[in-house]
Order: sequence, then structure tokens, then C-alpha cells
Amino acid sequence: MTHSPNDRPTTHSLAGRHALVTGASRGIGAAIARHLAEQGARVTLIARDRHRLAPLAAELDAQPIACDVTDPIALGQAFATAAGIQHVDILINNAGGAETAPVARTEPDLWARMIALNLTAAFTASRLAIPAMVADGWGRVVNVASTAGLKGYPYVSAYSAAKHGLIGLTRSLGVELARTGVTVNAVCPGYTDTPMLQDAAQSVALKTRSDPGSVVKNFAAANPMGRLVQPDEVASLVAYLCSDAAAGITGAALPIAGGEV
Repeated sequence: MTHSPNDRPTTHSLAGRHALVTGASRGIGAAIARHLAEQGARVTLIARDRHRLAPLAAELDAQPIACDVTDPIALGQAFATAAGIQHVDILINNAGGAETAPVARTEPDLWARMIALNLTAAFTASRLAIPAMVADGWGRVVNVASTAGLKGYPYVSAYSAAKHGLIGLTRSLGVELARTGVTVNAVCPGYTDTPMLQDAAQSVALKTRSDPGSVVKNFAAANPMGRLVQPDEVASLVAYLCSDAAAGITGAALPIAGGEV
């Protein structure tokens, strides 16, 4: 079931805060941006394609920045642009993606792409954001990981390794920053109803000569609830972790997968 903005309470608990969301043009990233904006945060949206960001930026009166998060120079410039308006209080490391291959056909370039996108980009962004948060005595970093960071899945060894690494980064930073007022947490969605999942279903269907709808049903069956996770469900958890009510939670990796993990 999908929800409209009017279905959710608006408390403005993040009024005055500046949130930067990577991978914000669609899916989980767009849902997170909406939830944070509804809680009163000013939002900066980052994705590779500025044109795909434009509708959401207009909807939320947000700042769109086109940036490849795997390019550390471009990411640094994006942060400088965002901080020129207001320093970043909330960082959502959502940009990510999965490429599938059996391990014997997982070439070094595929491995490197998955580590760069799903792990190194979050490290780089966190390194850019955290000093100002610590100086301010308040900050939130939320990494969008995956159940693949908590368990193994076949044919995505590089993606799974990267997400395991992202959870390790989360736990280490959570402890390192525990006395600073900055929290660092990860959310770990299972199969989620997003364009990325639909793309994956098409890819699997082509390789297995099956129907994409059947592939999606198989994804949903991995969830003990028998359904796909909804982006708004992930976004609600992220918004909570960004709130003052979650000040005592740090270094956590929270699954949202209907009991799969």
C-alpha cells in the first residue's frame, strides 16, 4: 500500500536542520527526502542526473546538485555548494546499486564499481560532513545499507561485501562519535518496491528467460510477510533516526525486511 503525504503526521521536528540526501532522484532516496522535508528540514538532493532531480526539487523547494558520488572531487564540490547555504546537519548516504554475476564472472572492474558506489562514497561523504556536525554538537548520519549487509545472497558477492563494509563503517563511526552529539546508523531494507528492483527483475528475467512479474513475486516471497517493503516504510525509519527522539541510538544496523533477518 502506498501513502500520500497527507497520511503522515508533520511535526516539524527537524525545523532549522539541513539534510543532504544522495541518490535522491527516485525510490528510497526520494521518499526519504520527502519525509525529512515534511519534518521541516531544508533538503539538498544529490544524484547524477540533474534533470531527474528537477521535479522533486520543485516539489520540496529543495536544492538539486548533479554529482557522481564515486568522484571524490565532485562530491567535495557538491558539499561545498550545499554548505554555502547552511552546513549539513543530516547526511543520508542512500546512493547505491547492485550488479549481478556469479563470483567466477565477477571481474575486478565490477568489484571496484560496487565498492566505490556502495561503500567508498559513503565514507567520503561522511568524512566531509562529520567535522561540522561535531563542531556543532549535533548531527545525524544514516547509511542506507541492505539485508545483503547482514546475510549473504548468491550472485551479488561484490554488492554484499560492500554493504557488509558499510555496516562495519556505521558501527565504527557510531562508537567513535558516541560522545559528540553525532549519531551514525544504518537501515537495512529487504527487497523494496523501487525502480531499481524493477530494473533488477528485468535483468534476471532476461538471463533466465522468465517473466519479470514472476521474478518480482519471487523477490516478495523472500520476505516472511510475503510482500515487498515500501519506500515510505524505510523513509519513516530514517526520519525517526534523524530525530531528537533517537539520540540514544548509534552504531545500529536496523533491518526492515518483514522478519527475513
